[in-house]
Order: sequence, then structure tokens, then C-alpha cells
Amino acid sequence: MIVLTRLDGERFVLNADLIRYIESRPDTFITLTSGDRVIVANTMDEVVELAIRYQQTKHALPAPHFGVDARRSPLGGRGHDAFSSRE
Repeated sequence: MIVLTRLDGERFVLNADLIRYIESRPDTFITLTSGDRVIVANTMDEVVELAIRYQQTKHALPAPHFGVDARRSPLGGRGHDAFSSRE
């Protein structure tokens, strides 16, 4: 999700995964995968940078930790090795 600004100054959040393409003429037009268009005050370069940062962050997040105590888990603290043949 990225935070953008409409031409009237109102800020909103856009799901960057839905961006199909961005045009600058001179306002910045964002066309979504649905075919809807959004006009923003941000420059095309700003939107591209925000979308790239969002994608990088999305793919760089660590796996969630659910607070499971490995010693009490059904895997006995051995993780994936619990199903392997080596002991």
C-alpha cells in the first residue's frame, strides 16, 4: 500500500499491486488493473519510487513468528528435520 495525494490535497492509500501503468501529462494518471484511473498530485517518478519501495518491502519481510515454543511443538524443536530419516 502506498500513500498518495489527490489534486485537491486529500491523501489516500492505494494498493500498489493494482497499478497497471502510470502516465505524466502534466498531471499524473494512474491506470489500475480494473481499468479505473486515478489522478494524483504526486509526480510519476514519486509514484514509481513508492511502488518499487512497496514491492521491495513486501518481498523482504521476514516470515511471521507466532510465538510457538519449539520445545513444545509437535516437531520437537527439530523443525523440518523431524520428518527426515536422519536422527
